This record gives sequence, structure tokens and C-alpha cells, in this order.
Amino acid sequence: MTNRAIIPTGTQPPLAPYSPGIMADNAIYVSGTLAFDKDNNVVHKGDAAAQTRHILETIKGVLETAGSSLTDVTFNHIFITDWANYGSVNKVYAEYFPGEKPARYCIQCGLVKPDALVEIASIAHKRS
Repeated sequence: MTNRAIIPTGTQPPLAPYSPGIMADNAIYVSGTLAFDKDNNVVHKGDAAAQTRHILETIKGVLETAGSSLTDVTFNHIFITDWANYGSVNKVYAEYFPGEKPARYCIQCGLVKPDALVEIASIAHKRS
């Protein structure tokens, strides 16, 4: 098995030692993703729905760079800073996963940036 880093064109270097995604055989692991702009600043401060949309678009970009798509996602790890945002996160999430839903979990916790309200990491299995 060989691992290949997945780095979408125009992506800024991560804040820590990691890759936006890794492909191992037909599995794609997308790192925990926050709503960052091109300079690694949090965008859509105070708006969990907009941050969720931004995050899912970023994850979509990583998957597309690997030749995959959101329809290949099998599992999502969702982290939120406040349960009050759970409904708005789910509303946007449902738009991106309209058919069969991936398995997932959601926990409340602190995130690496104080203005970040949501973080999502994904696992996808690329179809042959």
C-alpha cells in the first residue's frame, strides 16, 4: 500500500504538520477541516451554517483532487463548539449528502481557533 498526499491547487500550507488529504489504495482520508480563507484565517465568524458550507466545499475540493467526490464519503467526524449550532450544521450537511448518508459522529469540544465553530474530517472510498 502506498500513501499519496492530496493537496488541492492553491491550497495554503497547513498550520501544523499534516496534509489536507491522504489517499491509501482506494481510501481517502481528509484531515479535520476548518472554515479557513487562503491565509488560514477563520471565515464566517459567528455563523455555523456558513462555516459548515465552507468546510464541505473544501472537503469536496480535496476529494475532487483525488478523483473522488462527496458521494464516495463513508464516514464523517464532526466537531462543534456549541450544541446550539447542531441544527444549523445538520441543515447544511443534509444539502451536501442528500441520498444515502455517510456514517458519522458529532461531539462538542473546543477547536484550535477560537472563532471556529465547526470542524469536519472525512473518509471516502473511491469507486473504481
